[in-house]
Amino acid sequence: MIKLLSKFFIKDNENYTSPTVRRAYGTLCSIVGIFLNLLMFAGKYIAGTIAHSISITADAFNNLSDAGSSIITLLGFRLAGKKPDPDHPFGHGRVEYLSGLAVSLLILLMGFELMKSSVQKVFHPEPIEASLLAGGIMVAAILIKLYMAFYNKTVGRKIDSAAMGAVAADSLSDTISTVVALAAMILSKFTSFNIDAYAGIFVALLILKTGFESVRDTVAPLLGQAPDPEFVKQIEEIALEQEHILAIHDLIVHDYGPGRIFVSLHAEVPGDEDVYILHDEIDNAEVQLKTRLNCEAVIHMDPVAVNDEDVNKMKEAVIKAVKSVDPIITIHDFRMVPGETHTNLIFDAVVPANYKMSNEEVGKLLKAEVEEHCFKCFAVITVEQSYV
Repeated sequence: MIKLLSKFFIKDNENYTSPTVRRAYGTLCSIVGIFLNLLMFAGKYIAGTIAHSISITADAFNNLSDAGSSIITLLGFRLAGKKPDPDHPFGHGRVEYLSGLAVSLLILLMGFELMKSSVQKVFHPEPIEASLLAGGIMVAAILIKLYMAFYNKTVGRKIDSAAMGAVAADSLSDTISTVVALAAMILSKFTSFNIDAYAGIFVALLILKTGFESVRDTVAPLLGQAPDPEFVKQIEEIALEQEHILAIHDLIVHDYGPGRIFVSLHAEVPGDEDVYILHDEIDNAEVQLKTRLNCEAVIHMDPVAVNDEDVNKMKEAVIKAVKSVDPIITIHDFRMVPGETHTNLIFDAVVPANYKMSNEEVGKLLKAEVEEHCFKCFAVITVEQSYV
């Protein structure tokens, strides 16, 4: 249904990286979600009333909260699509993450409320009255929720939306909770055990688990999570397509929300090449990154010696010394400045963000190792962490 509706209501509906198309998909999926959740709330509330089931009635109100979640997601997409303004020059894309967080908090709230009601029914049980009408409503609700989980996950992956991922996870949780509520209603015909209350507790635990996982997934980009390795690989491949870009380093990806990605990096280029040619290639790389990855890119040009045999030999010796300390450490921006009494070896060393030693400790180890391997050399090392 979503695929069919997108053909009618979304122009250029397969251009998933377009902010306009992303916003249109978010709006469409949210409206459909609101309608289906309100429909299921009405059906489950009727079924719960008929069966006198706390788990079914609570599951109905869970759908009502889902309708509210869809409204929040809809508002999030609309606000995230606002153009940059003087107070928010990088746009409003992170509002989408905030809306996903709001959905996650609603999931948690509903889980706690359901847990409270179910525990109360453990001590104050009521008989369950199973019926074909209530059972049919629950089966229909399961099928609808499975469909909602499928389209939210599929569309969310295509447009890279954390908010829709949270809604998809919630839909799967709702499916399980509805199955448990249905099973409790059926089993109540064959046993006098208060299974409905315990089924409600189980459903509540599932909802709480989904809520905590959704909070984690939506908070991560707000805190500044590492970029997708595949995205980093694409950036490197596009930059290295230019003839004179030899390598890249100091790559930082700034995420201001889907469709608002800013990239900065350093590109090593031959130091003896025409600066105008090099500048033109840097510009071309920035344009290609924007065109193909829909990100704003700023590239700093680092000239390095590539045809100096002495520099190349010394660099190989330094790399060997660095790798002897730890193969995971890399270097860049290598410079050699000869003097009358010694030669300065200047370079940056990169370690992972969670490295076992501090930058100061790494610097001391590398300095000692390099100066031991390179006669009459003085190592000037800047140790920095990787942001990818």
